[in-house]
Amino acid sequence: MKIDNREVFKTLNPNKVWVPVLIGIAIVLLMFYMDPTVNVQTLRGVFDASAWSLLLAVLFIFLRDAGYVFRIREVTDKHLTWGRAIFVIVLWEFASAVTPSIVGGTAVAVFILNKEGIPLGKALAFTMLTAILDNLFFVLGAPIILFFAKGFIFPDSRVLEMRLGNSLEYLFWVSYSLYTLYSTLMALALFYRPRVFKWLLLKLFSIRWLKKWKYQANTYGDQIIQASKEFRGKNLKYWLVIIGATVFIWCSRYFMLNALISAYAGISFFEHVVIFARQIIMWIVMMISPTPGSSGTAEFFFAQFFNEFLTGYTFVTSILWRMFSYYPYLLLGAIFLPRWIRQVFFRKKDRPAS
Repeated sequence: MKIDNREVFKTLNPNKVWVPVLIGIAIVLLMFYMDPTVNVQTLRGVFDASAWSLLLAVLFIFLRDAGYVFRIREVTDKHLTWGRAIFVIVLWEFASAVTPSIVGGTAVAVFILNKEGIPLGKALAFTMLTAILDNLFFVLGAPIILFFAKGFIFPDSRVLEMRLGNSLEYLFWVSYSLYTLYSTLMALALFYRPRVFKWLLLKLFSIRWLKKWKYQANTYGDQIIQASKEFRGKNLKYWLVIIGATVFIWCSRYFMLNALISAYAGISFFEHVVIFARQIIMWIVMMISPTPGSSGTAEFFFAQFFNEFLTGYTFVTSILWRMFSYYPYLLLGAIFLPRWIRQVFFRKKDRPAS
C-alpha cells in the first residue's frame, strides 16, 4: 500500500487547528444566546467548583494519555521509546481532533508509525489492533454498564423528545449492532481466517455495481493477511497487557466527566453509574458526527444528557469538559507537529535508532 504524503500532510496541517476551534466557539456563543439561563451569574459558577474534583478530572486525563502511550509501546513490542510514543499519541489525537469523528485519525496513525521506522504492514496491523480493542471495549462493556444503570441510561429530555422522539434509543441500538458486527468481522479477519475474509471480500465486490472497487478490495484483503501475520505466536502476557491497558484508558476517559460533574453536584454511587453509562451513548452519537472532533454535536448532547445532574452548572461544565478533553490536543498538535516533521524528515539521520 502506498501512502500519499501530501494528502496526509493536508490532514495534519496545523493551520486546520482553527477550524474546529472556531466551530466550537460559534456553538458556545449560540448556546449562550439561545439559553435564557446563561448569564453573568451562571458563568461565575465556574468558581463554585470543588478544586479537588477538578484536580481529579485532570488526573484522569493524564492517566488516559499515559495509558495510550503505554499501550502503543506494548502493541509495537517497545519499538518506540517513551519520547517517540508520546509524539505518536499526541499527533494521533490531534489528527482525530481536526477530522470528522466518523473518519478519525486511523490513516494518519498508520503514516506516523511508518515514519517512526515501523514497516507499513506492521503499522497497519498495530493500528487495526488498537481500533478493534477500542471497539470491543464498547461492544462488551456496554451491556454490562447498561445492566447496572437499570433503565436510566436514556435521558428524560424534552428537547430530545421533540427533535428525536424515540429515535435516540433506536439510533443507539442500531449503531451498537453495526459496531458489534464490524468488530466481530475485523477480529475474525485479523486473528482467525484472513484469507477467507479476503475471498468473501472479492466475492462481494464481484457484484456488477461494486466491481469498480474490486482492486481496492483486493489490496485491503492483502493488507489484512499481512497484518494477521504480525500477531501469530504472541504470548498470553502480550494480550492481557494491551487488553488491560484498553480498559484502563476508556475508564479513565469516562471517569474524567464523572469527576467534573462531582465538582458541582453531590452525586450518589448509582448516579455515577448512570453518568458513566450515558457517556457510552454520547460516544456513539459523537462517532457519527460529521464535524471535526464532534464540535457542536458534543456540546448539544452534553446539555441534554447531564442537565438533570448539573441544572444551573450545565453550561460551564460543558465548557470545562471540552477544554479538558478536546482543545488541549489542538494546541499540543500544533506544537508537536512542526517538531515531528523536522525530526522525521530533516534530522532522521541524526536521531538515534529507536
